[in-house]
Amino acid sequence: MNMRDRFSSRLGFILISAGCAIGLGNVWRFPYITGKYGGAAFVLIYLFFLLILGLPVMVMEYSVGRASQKSAALSFDVLEPKGTHWHWMKYWCLIGNYLLMMFYTTVCGWMVYYFYKMITGSFQNATVNQITATFNSMLASPSINVGYMVLVVLLGFFVVSKGLVDGLEKVSKTMMICLLGLMVILAVRSVTLPGASAGLKYYLVPDFGKMKEYGIGNVIFAAMGQAFFTLSLGIGAIAIFGSFIDKDRRLTSEAMQVVALDTFVAIVAGLIVIPACFAYHVDPGQGPGLIFVSLPNIFANMAGGNIWGALFFLFMSFAAFTTIIAVFQNILTMTKELTGWNRTQNLLVSCLGVLILSLPCALGFNVWSFIQPLGAGTNIQSLEDFIVSNNLLPLGSMIYVLFCTAKNGWGWKHFLQEANSGEGIRFPKSIRWYCGIVIPLLILIIFVQGYIVYFAG
Repeated sequence: MNMRDRFSSRLGFILISAGCAIGLGNVWRFPYITGKYGGAAFVLIYLFFLLILGLPVMVMEYSVGRASQKSAALSFDVLEPKGTHWHWMKYWCLIGNYLLMMFYTTVCGWMVYYFYKMITGSFQNATVNQITATFNSMLASPSINVGYMVLVVLLGFFVVSKGLVDGLEKVSKTMMICLLGLMVILAVRSVTLPGASAGLKYYLVPDFGKMKEYGIGNVIFAAMGQAFFTLSLGIGAIAIFGSFIDKDRRLTSEAMQVVALDTFVAIVAGLIVIPACFAYHVDPGQGPGLIFVSLPNIFANMAGGNIWGALFFLFMSFAAFTTIIAVFQNILTMTKELTGWNRTQNLLVSCLGVLILSLPCALGFNVWSFIQPLGAGTNIQSLEDFIVSNNLLPLGSMIYVLFCTAKNGWGWKHFLQEANSGEGIRFPKSIRWYCGIVIPLLILIIFVQGYIVYFAG
């Protein structure tokens, strides 16, 4: 991929960037973590940290990409001062992109499989035990896990093989528009269910007294972590798209629109899930099982549930797949810059690499279920997710922040010049101390607390 390629429109850049950021963290994790930590009060705290933490880091990633006109494979090489070693970050980013896809492709396959189950009426009038058995049998089946993972990977690389504009941009635009349309339809259906009003009140009317039930510190940390991780920052997955745009617009304006779209999807996902849970007396904070057990049970008992369930899992599949093709584009571009391979070589090797590396996760729930790397009850996906979410994303984001603020890095002056090129909202010059000191400290808190919660929580 020639890094001088450009998106055909500003809308394409915004939708593709949002598609990369919008994923299972928005539509899977956000509803149940909001349900767990008190509804509207949690949402307000989440939005606060999204603004003061996620947005500045996103602007910095975009700036590094646009200034270098390279992916993370070479962006630090281009911008770093002579004699420094920021360029080692390339390996961090490449590993992070592959690791993310090693489990994301399998989970996306689950969404596609459940769409198939819904559209064929498999859950019609099913009991809770039958739905639970379906989920467990899916995990126990190597053929289902590997088969749907392979389908997702092949389809994803087919899309990006068509090029930046005809492949990634065209498909992402279509899928994002469909995703947003599906969300609105599903949200309207959910909030009009009998008994949904209690869920709406819980979700939209702040009750800060609920924070005390879960511990104010726990709620704040959960909101901080969700605001940080939802944007997929720290492994160059966002920076790449800065290299595909010109300097007509200031990057703070662009990042704000992407963050706003990402937030809209998360908020509407909550409108889909939480009122429906209240309407059918389901705990919205029960965790990941909410998507694959409780919600199918709701659809099974809802008039026209097969159609609504199919639309829901189609929406989930779109959310996951837009992230996958965006990261595949990044992997192809990084590999091209590092090796110089031609397009065919790059596609074949990268596709084969993702397929092979995704096998441990797909087999980790069945054939290799005896491997429990983080203790009893864990699996290979647990390890891969932990490495990415609790290590590569926060520490990688810290490196991007320090690179843009430190004197021995790219530096504050160069960052501001790039971020503020064009028209739109300026990145404030006066908050250097905040970006250089407070944001790294907040990221460090997220990193340390992540270990505490994971191993001692």
